Amino acid sequence: MSHYQSEIIRIRNICYSNKAQIETVIGTRQYINNNFDRELNLNLLSRTRFTSKFHLLRLFKKYYGQTPKQYLTDKRIEKSKELLKNGRSVSETCFAVGFESQSSFCTLFKKRVGLTPTEFQKEQLSQSPIHFFFDTCSLNQTLKNESKSY
Repeated sequence: MSHYQSEIIRIRNICYSNKAQIETVIGTRQYINNNFDRELNLNLLSRTRFTSKFHLLRLFKKYYGQTPKQYLTDKRIEKSKELLKNGRSVSETCFAVGFESQSSFCTLFKKRVGLTPTEFQKEQLSQSPIHFFFDTCSLNQTLKNESKSY
């Protein structure tokens, strides 16, 4: 079965689903969004929705196209990118978004983003408007100094 066919089947299943299933997956997603910085696992998530972990796993994948763990990881990576852009340290960011070790955070971040957290942060800072402003001011000052010497 092609990716296209499996997406059609997934969308069809979503269109013909029942309200309880929708409430279960939306509730699970909201719980992950509100608690992504804590230790979460399938057992805990299924207990919060009063369903079996296998049923929750199937439903979540049916509606969102990924497992709760994949969704949680994506959420953590997106939040960590925000924190790094705002100047938080790699270590601080790692633990703020719920990773248990800096090593696993850095490995996963590089795998998902293509850069280490430090490389990502440096790249973001070099592209920020403030950095551009200071570079421009520095360039203008250099040009003024050079023109005075002539």
